[in-house]
Amino acid sequence: MFSDLLDTLLPRACLLCGERSRTALCVGCTADLPILSAPLCSICAQPVPMPVPACGACLQSPPTFDATLAPLRYAYPIDHLIRDLKFRSRLASADFFAQCMLVAAQAHGTLIMPVPLSRQHLRERGFNQALEIARPLARALALPLDASSLVRSKETLPQSKLPWRARKGNVHNAFECNRDLTGETVIVIDDVMTTGATLDAIARTLKDHGAARVINWVATRAIKTLT
Repeated sequence: MFSDLLDTLLPRACLLCGERSRTALCVGCTADLPILSAPLCSICAQPVPMPVPACGACLQSPPTFDATLAPLRYAYPIDHLIRDLKFRSRLASADFFAQCMLVAAQAHGTLIMPVPLSRQHLRERGFNQALEIARPLARALALPLDASSLVRSKETLPQSKLPWRARKGNVHNAFECNRDLTGETVIVIDDVMTTGATLDAIARTLKDHGAARVINWVATRAIKTLT
């Protein structure tokens, strides 16, 4: 009864279409979610034609990180939610993404770290979307959340504005860590994984500081189509 009363006094709206809904998304918008379905490469979460441990790209040039988990494909209408979160401060979307990640899979680790923003971007945006997603995940998994030891020490161009091949060089030596991570399995949280260049640079930094394993846990995965 109390829940019904709250819904009457404070009706919720679907994050996508604005229709009244008791959940973050209404039934119709939930049905339109671009779920990232198996089989996937266990290392980079790219779709593969059949269940295999890793895709050809990861076998040919293994990244520094050990695994990637992602519940959603970066496509319509999820791309709108990501933009609303990052550029319109719709922080309710962060909770929604965290719930999607928890439903899809639970990353097993000892420590959670969000991908850090540069100081300039943090000042402009006022918050770090990766940290906002990481907060409810850390609470749900009862894992420590470290949002200060990993820093972006070099101002870089926005990855989204660069060609795929240029992104690795853009984030080279862009991160620093001020914590001993010996033996830790670090779960790195981000909103979108595209080429994996940023996450690979972070994994390299974390392993240089002793991390035993680095697992990417991202809300959405951009899928590169071959042409």
